[in-house]
Amino acid sequence: MEGTVKTGVQAVNNRSFGQKAALWIFRATALLAGMAMFFPPANPGRISGKINEASSLFTTGISRGTITNSMGRILRSQWIQDSDITLLMIACCIVMLGVIACAVSACMSLGNRRMQRRGLILPLLGAPAMGVGLFLIHTAYRNMLAHGEEVGKLDTIQIMLPGGFTAFIVFAVLLFATSLIALLTTRPETDPAVGMEMDEKYRLFLMMLPVILLSFIFAYLPIWGWRYAFFDYKPGGTLGPENFVGLKWFASLFNDPATVRDLLRVLRNTLIMSGLGIATSWLPIAFAVLLAEIRSSKFQRAIQTLTTIPNFISWVLVYAIAICIFSTDGFINSFLTNVLHQSGANTNYLQIADHTWLKMLLWGTWKGVGWGAIVYIAGIAGIDQQLYEAARVDGASRYRCIWHITIPGLIPTYMVMLLMSIAGILSNGMEQYLVFENAMNKDVIEVLDLYVYHIGIGQNQIPLSTVVGISKSLVGITLLFAANGISKGIRGESII
Repeated sequence: MEGTVKTGVQAVNNRSFGQKAALWIFRATALLAGMAMFFPPANPGRISGKINEASSLFTTGISRGTITNSMGRILRSQWIQDSDITLLMIACCIVMLGVIACAVSACMSLGNRRMQRRGLILPLLGAPAMGVGLFLIHTAYRNMLAHGEEVGKLDTIQIMLPGGFTAFIVFAVLLFATSLIALLTTRPETDPAVGMEMDEKYRLFLMMLPVILLSFIFAYLPIWGWRYAFFDYKPGGTLGPENFVGLKWFASLFNDPATVRDLLRVLRNTLIMSGLGIATSWLPIAFAVLLAEIRSSKFQRAIQTLTTIPNFISWVLVYAIAICIFSTDGFINSFLTNVLHQSGANTNYLQIADHTWLKMLLWGTWKGVGWGAIVYIAGIAGIDQQLYEAARVDGASRYRCIWHITIPGLIPTYMVMLLMSIAGILSNGMEQYLVFENAMNKDVIEVLDLYVYHIGIGQNQIPLSTVVGISKSLVGITLLFAANGISKGIRGESII
């Protein structure tokens, strides 16, 4: 009898361990499959060497141009059927839908038993959907291969079955098997009063998950492009041992006199404009304090709305506004000519290079001061109101309350923002300077980001622009840790 009881307990424990292992394997596989959707080397839909090697499963499924931009002659000559391209896109979309279903199931698996069992039904549909999509991709591959053999253009079409195809087969099998095991080993919830619930820590994690995924896609995944810095790459070419050049482009930053001069010039512009921005970084605090002191709530909301809206206006529209005001036929010249009757009032203030740094600072301040003040307004709202009441009882004026309570309460927030500004001192954007740039002010308005754009996109020097971008990122990280160390030494607080 005792041995039977021990055997039963051991079976329950083994089942519990198997369920946990299956769930964790399922979650990890769903995460990998979700990331692989945006990872070009894992693209199962790149069944032709003419498809851009930088295309992922996501871009292959939604962007026909990504597939066909290098197949103009091939499609016109009908060496590939247009229907096979359509089939490939549909297949990639089906694979993505299956991955999304499994990802949703992985999120639901963090809940209670009822939510887990409901969620584990999704991969039993999503994994077969991935299989259907992969089968259709293989069908498109076979159709292209057969048609290419028929027309004798296999070498031109470069039909192949990528390694990502095998990877997604493994993902589909693992997702189906582990979800089925987890479903069979999860006891159903017998209490009808218990609904689908999830711990707060998991809910908070899932709320942050979109931000984490977007950060991965737009901040960390592009690091894969750093490999271009080690190859003699030309647009439309490939990366391989034959064009690997090691640190050649890194050395060119210091060995080429023309490149050194350009870098020193753009670094001067970048540091001056970023320095002016840091020097005036107190303006959002001052604006937030003044806004908080307005007694009329309606007037306060109106001012805050009017000053926040410019942040959502694109720089192209800002430049259009600038043309209407400062161009040769703009408001200022028209006012001087028609109202003040001044002759020769035809200066194009946007074309001349005088005071360019100051003009860019003023445009940036007008556009961003209201938006930048929001975080400080929230900080003011978080200050204990009893401090103000105690100060007024002691006879403190409004100015004294601001100086001794409001400003000290905002200093920690300001220090965090200042550290982030110092870390990004070489990354002051490109759009503003691109739209205001012209032949006369290029020497004083071209910043590092705009320089990278010019040499990378304008001059097709992808490796050199990648090297400059890598150097900028490394310098930014170094400045962040240095500023954080100084803050920790002076204030005893850090943000890292």
